[in-house]
Amino acid sequence: MNAVLQPASLYRPMSPEDVEEVVQIEREIYPHPWTPGNFADSLRAGYCCWINDFGGETASYGVMLVAAGEAQLLNLGVATAWQRRGLGREMLLHLAEVARDHSAGIMLLEVRISNAPARGLYVKSGFRELGIRKNYYPAAQGREDAVVMELAL
Repeated sequence: MNAVLQPASLYRPMSPEDVEEVVQIEREIYPHPWTPGNFADSLRAGYCCWINDFGGETASYGVMLVAAGEAQLLNLGVATAWQRRGLGREMLLHLAEVARDHSAGIMLLEVRISNAPARGLYVKSGFRELGIRKNYYPAAQGREDAVVMELAL
């Protein structure tokens, strides 16, 4: 019998040393990625920034602001090589737990109206659509609307 060991998954706080790798993932998966400055500013501001590390490789990450009893999911990404394995949902569940630990009663987010896979993930995870923010995101041809979603924690 051959047993193949899988690397262990580890959720850990993001550090400034992670920013370069996270930005590389951002550039692979998003047409309008966050900049190194966006991540560095989030870390400096004390936002909840998390990495899902698989054997030393960043598989997914999330950035969330928690204040005044609310959590605002600002960014969630899964590296291309790790997509379609449930890691986006796992990171989302992890961030929801972190938000609860910080006494948040709800989690809010915006998602591109065209991002059907992400919207599906959020709906399957219990989020409900609240409304539309017009012209919220930069797009190839001008601006794109965002769907505002909420999850009761």
